[in-house]
Amino acid sequence: MANVKSTQAGIAYLDLQAHVGITKHIGGRAATDRLLADCHVENAREVLCVGCGIGVSTAYIAKKFDCHVVGVDISDKMIEWARLRAKRERVESKIEFRTADIQDLPFQANRFDAVIVESVVSFVTDKARAIRECVRVTKPGGYVGLNESYLTQALPPELSEMVGRTLGGIEMPMLETWQALWDASGLQERVLQTYSIDARQEVSDRIRWIGVRWTLEAFARLFRLYLTRPEVRVSVREQYGSTSDVLGKLEYALFVGRKQV
Repeated sequence: MANVKSTQAGIAYLDLQAHVGITKHIGGRAATDRLLADCHVENAREVLCVGCGIGVSTAYIAKKFDCHVVGVDISDKMIEWARLRAKRERVESKIEFRTADIQDLPFQANRFDAVIVESVVSFVTDKARAIRECVRVTKPGGYVGLNESYLTQALPPELSEMVGRTLGGIEMPMLETWQALWDASGLQERVLQTYSIDARQEVSDRIRWIGVRWTLEAFARLFRLYLTRPEVRVSVREQYGSTSDVLGKLEYALFVGRKQV
């Protein structure tokens, strides 16, 4: 637990998720299925999952499709969880995991048939660079698919300040920002589809997607940290206490584009 990073608000949002073994992307399995279908993953030989988190999508792709999957995450701890999930799902032979930053992917150009990114670019400083890297490692004719959330309206000052603290100063984008980034990606056949969020449905979808057993184990770890670490109590009050306020101003979008042949 000594490696858990603290901010003025307590434990950094992403670092706390990595420590307890939980991850998020809006829309659950249904959103992932739409993204995989639009990226034609059924035809892919090798798929890259960037920001794989605890490995839900990587294991799912490996089980559902006849392809090799590479999962990367900037967090060593997330990679540990992803390896554990792959082992539990008995697909470890079909998946390779590496620690890597989306802004500097350690792969040669034109390698992957599809690059899947779920709730990652929102949390990096240089979003344009992150998208360029995903495009760079995609084969000509291959697909890049993103699932990212966006603000539908500006947050009140107090809530905006809290979000800024927990995300290390990174601002949550509006849809216009995403549209401009996607238009500048250089991809062809670009599609951007928006979806609303129902807070109750989102919680239910996430539990089903992650799995009941895994969710209970993760929240047991969070509860133990809550009891023993004052900075975790600060984080839980700020991060989870304001979730409904933030979700009420969030929607998500699926971005799909094809690299020029």
